[in-house]
Amino acid sequence: MMTDVIRLGAQDVEAAVLGGAILGGGGGGSMKEGLRLGYEALKAGAPSLVPLASLPDDTLVATASLVGAPAARDAIVEQRDYVRAWELLAAWTDAPIGGVISSENGGTATVNGWLQSAVFGIPVVDAPADGRAHPTADMGVMGLERERGFVSFQAVAGGSKAHGLYMEQQVRGALGLANRLVRTAADAAGGLVAVARNPVAASYLRERAAVGAISQALALGRLVRAAVPHGAGAVIEALAAGLGARIIAEGAVTALDLSTEGGYDVGFARVADVEVSIWNEYLTLERDGCRVATFPDLTVTIALDSGLPVTSAELSIGRRVAVLAAPAERLVLGAGLRIAENFHPLEDAVGREILPYVRYFADVN
Repeated sequence: MMTDVIRLGAQDVEAAVLGGAILGGGGGGSMKEGLRLGYEALKAGAPSLVPLASLPDDTLVATASLVGAPAARDAIVEQRDYVRAWELLAAWTDAPIGGVISSENGGTATVNGWLQSAVFGIPVVDAPADGRAHPTADMGVMGLERERGFVSFQAVAGGSKAHGLYMEQQVRGALGLANRLVRTAADAAGGLVAVARNPVAASYLRERAAVGAISQALALGRLVRAAVPHGAGAVIEALAAGLGARIIAEGAVTALDLSTEGGYDVGFARVADVEVSIWNEYLTLERDGCRVATFPDLTVTIALDSGLPVTSAELSIGRRVAVLAAPAERLVLGAGLRIAENFHPLEDAVGREILPYVRYFADVN
Protein backbone atom coordinates (compact mmCIF):
# COMPACT_ATOMS: atom_id res chain seq x y z
CA MET A 1 0.00 0.00 0.00
CA MET A 2 1.35 3.42 -0.95
CA THR A 3 2.05 5.65 2.04
CA ASP A 4 2.93 8.83 0.15
CA VAL A 5 -0.53 9.45 -1.30
CA ILE A 6 -1.73 13.06 -1.15
CA ARG A 7 -5.48 13.50 -1.01
CA LEU A 8 -6.37 16.48 -3.17
CA GLY A 9 -8.72 19.18 -1.89
CA ALA A 10 -10.26 22.49 -2.92
CA GLN A 11 -7.10 24.51 -2.27
CA ASP A 12 -5.15 22.09 -4.43
CA VAL A 13 -7.67 22.51 -7.25
CA GLU A 14 -7.29 26.29 -7.11
CA ALA A 15 -3.49 26.16 -6.97
CA ALA A 16 -3.25 23.56 -9.76
CA VAL A 17 -5.53 25.52 -12.05
CA LEU A 18 -3.76 28.84 -11.44
CA GLY A 19 -0.25 27.41 -11.72
CA GLY A 20 -1.33 25.32 -14.67
CA ALA A 21 -2.73 28.36 -16.47
CA ILE A 22 0.67 30.02 -16.18
CA LEU A 23 2.45 26.91 -17.46
CA GLY A 24 -0.10 26.65 -20.28
CA GLY A 25 1.75 29.40 -22.12
CA GLY A 26 -1.42 30.57 -23.83
CA GLY A 27 -2.91 27.08 -24.16
CA GLY A 28 -3.80 24.18 -21.90
CA GLY A 29 -7.44 25.17 -21.47
CA SER A 30 -9.23 27.81 -19.44
CA MET A 31 -9.13 28.32 -15.68
CA LYS A 32 -12.94 28.40 -15.65
CA GLU A 33 -13.17 24.89 -17.09
CA GLY A 34 -10.31 23.70 -14.90
CA LEU A 35 -12.04 24.87 -11.72
CA ARG A 36 -15.30 23.29 -12.86
CA LEU A 37 -13.59 19.98 -13.61
CA GLY A 38 -11.56 20.04 -10.39
CA TYR A 39 -14.56 20.73 -8.18
CA GLU A 40 -16.53 18.01 -9.96
CA ALA A 41 -13.73 15.61 -9.09
CA LEU A 42 -14.06 16.53 -5.41
CA LYS A 43 -17.82 15.94 -5.56
CA ALA A 44 -17.31 12.58 -7.24
CA GLY A 45 -14.89 11.17 -4.66
CA ALA A 46 -11.38 11.56 -3.33
CA PRO A 47 -8.82 12.27 -6.06
CA SER A 48 -5.24 11.62 -5.01
CA LEU A 49 -1.72 12.44 -6.17
CA VAL A 50 1.30 10.16 -5.89
CA PRO A 51 4.95 10.54 -6.90
CA LEU A 52 6.06 8.33 -9.77
CA ALA A 53 8.68 6.74 -7.53
CA SER A 54 5.93 5.14 -5.44
CA LEU A 55 4.60 3.01 -8.32
CA PRO A 56 5.93 -0.44 -9.20
CA ASP A 57 7.55 -0.50 -12.64
CA ASP A 58 4.80 -2.64 -14.15
CA THR A 59 1.89 -0.41 -13.10
CA LEU A 60 -0.13 0.51 -16.17
CA VAL A 61 -0.58 4.30 -16.50
CA ALA A 62 -2.69 6.06 -19.15
CA THR A 63 -2.94 9.68 -20.26
CA ALA A 64 -6.01 11.90 -19.93
CA SER A 65 -6.24 14.97 -22.14
CA LEU A 66 -8.36 17.42 -24.07
CA VAL A 67 -7.78 17.66 -27.81
CA GLY A 68 -9.03 20.46 -30.02
CA ALA A 69 -9.43 24.19 -30.39
CA PRO A 70 -10.70 25.88 -27.20
CA ALA A 71 -11.88 28.97 -29.11
CA ALA A 72 -14.11 26.95 -31.44
CA ARG A 73 -17.69 28.20 -31.19
CA ASP A 74 -19.28 24.78 -30.63
CA ALA A 75 -16.57 23.28 -28.38
CA ILE A 76 -18.26 21.41 -25.53
CA VAL A 77 -16.85 18.75 -23.21
CA GLU A 78 -18.86 17.62 -20.17
CA GLN A 79 -17.60 15.85 -17.07
CA ARG A 80 -19.28 12.64 -18.20
CA ASP A 81 -17.17 12.72 -21.38
CA TYR A 82 -13.93 12.41 -19.42
CA VAL A 83 -15.39 9.40 -17.59
CA ARG A 84 -16.77 7.82 -20.75
CA ALA A 85 -13.48 8.12 -22.63
CA TRP A 86 -11.70 6.42 -19.72
CA GLU A 87 -14.28 3.61 -19.66
CA LEU A 88 -13.83 3.03 -23.38
CA LEU A 89 -10.06 2.84 -23.01
CA ALA A 90 -10.15 0.59 -19.95
CA ALA A 91 -12.41 -1.85 -21.77
CA TRP A 92 -9.63 -2.41 -24.31
CA THR A 93 -6.70 -3.05 -21.98
CA ASP A 94 -5.60 -6.54 -20.97
CA ALA A 95 -4.62 -5.42 -17.45
CA PRO A 96 -6.17 -2.88 -15.03
CA ILE A 97 -4.99 0.71 -15.40
CA GLY A 98 -3.38 1.71 -12.09
CA GLY A 99 -2.68 5.41 -12.61
CA VAL A 100 -3.54 8.45 -14.70
CA ILE A 101 -1.38 11.30 -15.98
CA SER A 102 -2.19 14.50 -17.79
CA SER A 103 -0.72 15.14 -21.22
CA GLU A 104 0.50 18.59 -20.09
CA ASN A 105 0.04 21.49 -17.68
CA GLY A 106 -2.60 24.13 -18.31
CA GLY A 107 -5.58 25.87 -16.75
CA THR A 108 -7.66 22.80 -17.50
CA ALA A 109 -4.94 20.30 -18.39
CA THR A 110 -3.28 20.17 -14.95
CA VAL A 111 -6.46 18.73 -13.43
CA ASN A 112 -7.05 16.29 -16.30
CA GLY A 113 -7.19 12.92 -14.61
CA TRP A 114 -8.48 14.17 -11.25
CA LEU A 115 -12.07 13.21 -12.08
CA GLN A 116 -10.92 9.78 -13.29
CA SER A 117 -8.95 9.42 -10.06
CA ALA A 118 -12.05 10.16 -8.00
CA VAL A 119 -14.46 8.00 -10.01
CA PHE A 120 -12.25 4.96 -10.58
CA GLY A 121 -10.14 5.06 -7.40
CA ILE A 122 -6.77 5.34 -9.14
CA PRO A 123 -4.10 7.93 -8.33
CA VAL A 124 -2.99 10.87 -10.41
CA VAL A 125 0.73 10.32 -10.98
CA ASP A 126 3.01 13.36 -10.63
CA ALA A 127 4.60 12.73 -14.02
CA PRO A 128 2.58 14.29 -16.85
CA ALA A 129 3.72 13.76 -20.41
CA ASP A 130 4.86 17.39 -20.49
CA GLY A 131 5.21 20.13 -17.89
CA ARG A 132 3.98 22.92 -20.16
CA ALA A 133 1.18 23.01 -22.73
CA HIS A 134 2.08 22.08 -26.30
CA PRO A 135 0.07 22.08 -29.53
CA THR A 136 0.51 18.60 -31.01
CA ALA A 137 -0.30 15.12 -29.79
CA ASP A 138 3.20 13.94 -30.78
CA MET A 139 4.66 16.28 -28.15
CA GLY A 140 2.54 14.61 -25.49
CA VAL A 141 3.37 10.96 -26.11
CA MET A 142 6.85 10.94 -24.58
CA GLY A 143 8.60 9.51 -27.63
CA LEU A 144 6.28 6.54 -28.08
CA GLU A 145 6.38 7.08 -31.84
CA ARG A 146 9.97 5.83 -31.71
CA GLU A 147 9.06 2.57 -30.00
CA ARG A 148 9.11 -0.11 -32.68
CA GLY A 149 5.85 -2.00 -32.86
CA PHE A 150 3.99 0.31 -30.46
CA VAL A 151 0.24 0.22 -31.00
CA SER A 152 -1.72 3.25 -29.83
CA PHE A 153 -5.01 2.79 -27.98
CA GLN A 154 -7.11 5.98 -27.78
CA ALA A 155 -10.70 6.65 -26.78
CA VAL A 156 -12.67 9.85 -27.36
CA ALA A 157 -15.92 11.37 -26.10
CA GLY A 158 -17.33 14.86 -26.47
CA GLY A 159 -19.52 17.30 -28.35
CA SER A 160 -23.00 18.74 -27.84
CA LYS A 161 -25.82 16.20 -27.77
CA ALA A 162 -28.35 19.01 -28.18
CA HIS A 163 -26.75 20.03 -31.47
CA GLY A 164 -26.18 16.50 -32.73
CA LEU A 165 -22.41 16.75 -32.37
CA TYR A 166 -21.76 14.25 -29.57
CA MET A 167 -19.50 11.41 -30.55
CA GLU A 168 -17.50 8.51 -29.13
CA GLN A 169 -14.55 6.93 -30.85
CA GLN A 170 -12.10 4.13 -30.17
CA VAL A 171 -8.90 4.03 -32.19
CA ARG A 172 -6.24 1.35 -32.26
CA GLY A 173 -3.32 1.55 -34.66
CA ALA A 174 -0.12 3.35 -35.56
CA LEU A 175 0.43 6.34 -33.29
CA GLY A 176 0.57 9.04 -35.96
CA LEU A 177 -2.59 7.79 -37.63
CA ALA A 178 -4.42 7.49 -34.32
CA ASN A 179 -3.43 11.05 -33.37
CA ARG A 180 -4.74 12.40 -36.68
CA LEU A 181 -8.04 10.56 -36.30
CA VAL A 182 -8.51 11.96 -32.79
CA ARG A 183 -7.80 15.50 -34.03
CA THR A 184 -10.34 14.97 -36.82
CA ALA A 185 -12.86 13.74 -34.26
CA ALA A 186 -12.37 16.91 -32.21
CA ASP A 187 -13.07 19.02 -35.27
CA ALA A 188 -16.19 16.99 -36.12
CA ALA A 189 -17.51 17.20 -32.55
CA GLY A 190 -17.50 20.99 -32.61
CA GLY A 191 -13.89 21.64 -31.68
CA LEU A 192 -13.03 19.73 -28.51
CA VAL A 193 -13.08 16.17 -27.11
CA ALA A 194 -11.97 14.36 -23.98
CA VAL A 195 -9.36 11.69 -24.70
CA ALA A 196 -7.93 8.74 -22.77
CA ARG A 197 -4.94 7.16 -24.45
CA ASN A 198 -1.75 5.13 -24.63
CA PRO A 199 -1.44 2.96 -21.48
CA VAL A 200 2.23 2.33 -20.69
CA ALA A 201 4.18 0.84 -17.79
CA ALA A 202 5.31 3.22 -15.07
CA SER A 203 8.89 2.29 -15.91
CA TYR A 204 8.47 3.99 -19.29
CA LEU A 205 7.66 7.29 -17.58
CA ARG A 206 10.80 7.47 -15.45
CA GLU A 207 13.07 8.86 -18.19
CA ARG A 208 10.46 10.29 -20.55
CA ALA A 209 7.72 12.01 -18.56
CA ALA A 210 7.87 15.45 -16.91
CA VAL A 211 8.43 13.99 -13.47
CA GLY A 212 7.31 16.38 -10.71
CA ALA A 213 5.59 18.85 -13.06
CA ILE A 214 2.25 18.70 -11.22
CA SER A 215 4.09 19.65 -8.04
CA GLN A 216 5.64 22.57 -9.94
CA ALA A 217 2.18 23.76 -11.02
CA LEU A 218 0.86 23.50 -7.46
CA ALA A 219 3.80 25.43 -6.01
CA LEU A 220 3.58 28.10 -8.69
CA GLY A 221 -0.17 28.40 -8.18
CA ARG A 222 0.24 28.96 -4.45
CA LEU A 223 2.89 31.59 -5.09
CA VAL A 224 0.75 33.47 -7.61
CA ARG A 225 -2.43 33.13 -5.55
CA ALA A 226 -0.74 34.95 -2.68
CA ALA A 227 0.27 37.74 -5.07
CA VAL A 228 -3.05 38.25 -6.90
CA PRO A 229 -4.70 40.39 -4.18
CA HIS A 230 -1.81 42.84 -4.52
CA GLY A 231 -2.29 43.36 -8.25
CA ALA A 232 -0.66 42.48 -11.54
CA GLY A 233 2.68 43.98 -10.51
CA ALA A 234 2.93 41.59 -7.57
CA VAL A 235 2.03 38.65 -9.82
CA ILE A 236 4.76 39.65 -12.28
CA GLU A 237 7.26 39.79 -9.40
CA ALA A 238 6.11 36.35 -8.23
CA LEU A 239 6.64 34.91 -11.70
CA ALA A 240 10.09 36.45 -11.86
CA ALA A 241 10.95 34.67 -8.62
CA GLY A 242 9.21 31.39 -9.42
CA LEU A 243 10.03 30.99 -13.12
CA GLY A 244 12.69 33.53 -13.97
CA ALA A 245 10.06 35.36 -16.05
CA ARG A 246 10.71 38.87 -17.33
CA ILE A 247 8.21 41.39 -18.59
CA ILE A 248 8.51 42.04 -22.32
CA ALA A 249 5.61 44.40 -22.99
CA GLU A 250 2.38 45.68 -21.51
CA GLY A 251 -0.63 47.44 -22.91
CA ALA A 252 -3.74 46.83 -24.96
CA VAL A 253 -4.10 44.08 -27.54
CA THR A 254 -4.01 46.16 -30.71
CA ALA A 255 -4.23 43.39 -33.32
CA LEU A 256 -5.64 39.88 -33.14
CA ASP A 257 -6.04 37.37 -35.97
CA LEU A 258 -7.21 34.05 -34.57
CA SER A 259 -9.15 31.39 -36.47
CA THR A 260 -9.98 27.73 -35.92
CA GLU A 261 -8.42 25.48 -38.54
CA GLY A 262 -8.16 21.70 -38.44
CA GLY A 263 -8.97 21.54 -34.73
CA TYR A 264 -6.49 24.28 -33.73
CA ASP A 265 -6.66 27.97 -32.88
CA VAL A 266 -4.07 29.61 -35.13
CA GLY A 267 -2.99 33.21 -35.75
CA PHE A 268 -1.18 36.05 -34.02
CA ALA A 269 -1.67 38.89 -31.55
CA ARG A 270 0.07 42.21 -31.07
CA VAL A 271 0.55 43.96 -27.73
CA ALA A 272 2.40 47.30 -27.70
CA ASP A 273 5.47 46.68 -29.88
CA VAL A 274 5.58 42.87 -29.69
CA GLU A 275 3.87 40.14 -31.70
CA VAL A 276 3.12 36.59 -30.61
CA SER A 277 2.33 33.77 -33.00
CA ILE A 278 -0.34 31.33 -31.83
CA TRP A 279 -1.07 27.69 -32.48
CA ASN A 280 -3.22 27.10 -29.40
CA GLU A 281 -0.09 28.02 -27.40
CA TYR A 282 2.13 31.06 -27.89
CA LEU A 283 4.98 29.83 -30.07
CA THR A 284 7.12 32.84 -30.94
CA LEU A 285 7.52 36.28 -29.41
CA GLU A 286 9.10 39.02 -31.53
CA ARG A 287 9.85 42.73 -31.33
CA ASP A 288 10.58 44.57 -34.58
CA GLY A 289 11.35 41.28 -36.30
CA CYS A 290 13.82 40.19 -33.60
CA ARG A 291 13.11 37.01 -31.68
CA VAL A 292 12.61 37.45 -27.94
CA ALA A 293 11.34 33.98 -26.95
CA THR A 294 10.63 30.74 -28.76
CA PHE A 295 8.64 27.64 -27.74
CA PRO A 296 9.36 25.73 -25.51
CA ASP A 297 10.25 28.97 -23.73
CA LEU A 298 7.11 30.05 -21.93
CA THR A 299 5.26 33.16 -23.11
CA VAL A 300 2.51 34.21 -20.71
CA THR A 301 -0.13 36.94 -20.87
CA ILE A 302 -1.35 38.41 -17.58
CA ALA A 303 -4.48 40.57 -17.35
CA LEU A 304 -3.45 43.96 -15.98
CA ASP A 305 -6.82 44.49 -14.25
CA SER A 306 -6.89 41.18 -12.35
CA GLY A 307 -3.35 39.77 -12.33
CA LEU A 308 -4.71 36.46 -13.67
CA PRO A 309 -3.29 34.57 -16.65
CA VAL A 310 -5.09 34.91 -19.99
CA THR A 311 -5.08 32.18 -22.65
CA SER A 312 -4.78 32.88 -26.36
CA ALA A 313 -8.47 31.99 -26.76
CA GLU A 314 -9.38 34.67 -24.20
CA LEU A 315 -7.56 37.55 -25.88
CA SER A 316 -9.62 40.36 -27.38
CA ILE A 317 -8.90 43.69 -29.00
CA GLY A 318 -8.42 46.35 -26.34
CA ARG A 319 -7.80 43.94 -23.48
CA ARG A 320 -4.86 45.17 -21.43
CA VAL A 321 -2.26 42.55 -20.66
CA ALA A 322 1.36 42.14 -19.69
CA VAL A 323 3.45 39.81 -21.87
CA LEU A 324 6.08 37.82 -19.98
CA ALA A 325 8.65 35.29 -21.10
CA ALA A 326 10.34 32.56 -19.03
CA PRO A 327 13.19 30.31 -20.21
CA ALA A 328 12.58 26.65 -20.97
CA GLU A 329 15.35 25.77 -18.51
CA ARG A 330 12.98 26.64 -15.65
CA LEU A 331 10.31 24.18 -16.80
CA VAL A 332 9.94 20.42 -16.38
CA LEU A 333 9.58 19.05 -19.89
CA GLY A 334 8.91 15.62 -21.34
CA ALA A 335 10.65 13.57 -24.02
CA GLY A 336 8.23 14.73 -26.73
CA LEU A 337 10.06 18.06 -26.76
CA ARG A 338 13.44 16.46 -27.37
CA ILE A 339 12.57 15.19 -30.85
CA ALA A 340 13.39 17.56 -33.69
CA GLU A 341 10.71 16.42 -36.12
CA ASN A 342 8.04 17.26 -33.56
CA PHE A 343 8.84 20.95 -34.05
CA HIS A 344 8.34 21.04 -37.83
CA PRO A 345 4.50 21.17 -37.69
CA LEU A 346 4.78 24.20 -35.40
CA GLU A 347 6.99 26.00 -37.91
CA ASP A 348 4.60 25.15 -40.73
CA ALA A 349 1.55 26.30 -38.77
CA VAL A 350 2.77 29.81 -37.96
CA GLY A 351 5.33 30.36 -40.71
CA ARG A 352 8.17 31.04 -38.27
CA GLU A 353 11.49 29.28 -37.65
CA ILE A 354 11.52 27.53 -34.28
CA LEU A 355 14.18 24.81 -34.18
CA PRO A 356 17.14 27.17 -34.75
CA TYR A 357 16.09 29.05 -31.60
CA VAL A 358 15.63 26.04 -29.32
CA ARG A 359 18.53 26.77 -26.97
CA TYR A 360 17.64 24.41 -24.16
CA PHE A 361 17.47 21.38 -26.40
CA ALA A 362 20.77 21.77 -28.18
CA ASP A 363 20.78 17.96 -28.33
CA VAL A 364 17.35 17.67 -29.99
CA ASN A 365 17.48 14.59 -32.15
